[in-house]
Amino acid sequence: MEERRAPAMREILAGHAEKHPSLRPQDAVKLAFQAAYGAEHLVSDEACARAHFMEEFVSAEPRGAPLREEVSPALCRADIGAWKARRLPPEWLLRAFLLSLSPPPEGAEETFLGYLAEARALANGGALPFSGEEFGVFAEEYLAGGVRPVRHSAGYRAAEKPAYRIIDKRVARLFPLLGRMNALEGDAKAVALDGRCASGKSSMARDLAVIAGAGVVHMDDFFLPPELRTAERLAAPGGNAHFERFREEVLSRLNSHEAFSYRIFDCGTMDYAGLREVAASPYRVVEGAYCCHPALGDYMALRAFSDVDPAAQLARIGERDGANAARTFAQRWIPMEEAYFAAFRIRERADVVL
Repeated sequence: MEERRAPAMREILAGHAEKHPSLRPQDAVKLAFQAAYGAEHLVSDEACARAHFMEEFVSAEPRGAPLREEVSPALCRADIGAWKARRLPPEWLLRAFLLSLSPPPEGAEETFLGYLAEARALANGGALPFSGEEFGVFAEEYLAGGVRPVRHSAGYRAAEKPAYRIIDKRVARLFPLLGRMNALEGDAKAVALDGRCASGKSSMARDLAVIAGAGVVHMDDFFLPPELRTAERLAAPGGNAHFERFREEVLSRLNSHEAFSYRIFDCGTMDYAGLREVAASPYRVVEGAYCCHPALGDYMALRAFSDVDPAAQLARIGERDGANAARTFAQRWIPMEEAYFAAFRIRERADVVL
């Protein structure tokens, strides 16, 4: 679950110093720049970015390092050697990197300068492997040339052999699931992505479509139509999903690699509204609450559960849909979901919790 407290930049800098004793002022500046600006400056042309990445991937040595390392509360470095050691497809990491690109946020320069000040304070306090004076001299010379990206120092490159890409943590959240997906054998590669509302299931499914080329099925398209909404049906855990139609329109075609389509039920109009196309792919992702309901059987090769802190959940719903919707979710939809999760131990039975 990603709702743990985000580390402050001071903690991140100190953590890098502990893990990488070859860290020099230049490397601290590079880290601060990446944390403030991200990595969009690295890509002027996608074809060139692809060629450069593949060249670096081929030359990188596999190593038993963690897949990711903190850069900021929103970003991390994905280690190419660690990715390679796990035999994950290089194309997946490249796509994750390209998905993570975005323009620098407003106020990036001010944020960057603040990070430099934090680095100097840490160095003054002895928490970094160089003095505050050393850092100050380097930072002053650097800023005289304007704010810009820098390379790692020669000493750091020799000792650490850095090879990584900057990845948004929203995307890196999928790394454990991608590892399990890559290990699947045979033709049946359906992933059920269940979990709490406003936990990011739809966003993760969209990212999986880009990274792994997965065809996506949305459980929201299987809202129960009015004629089936009996008191008895709605009282049952997960009873507000149209499992019968899912079995008829999706289940028999889910584990083929061919494209198919199914009908969309629009809960706003309480009627069917066109077709949803599911892309041809060896991977299928069924996302949404109730996708692991026993009524659908064991169609999935992997079960994933997307979690979220209750306070963050309501805050996201309020931000997305408004205060009235948040109250409705709190009073109606969330209790229905929680009853379903508890009745069938959905989280406990998941292969991966995100």
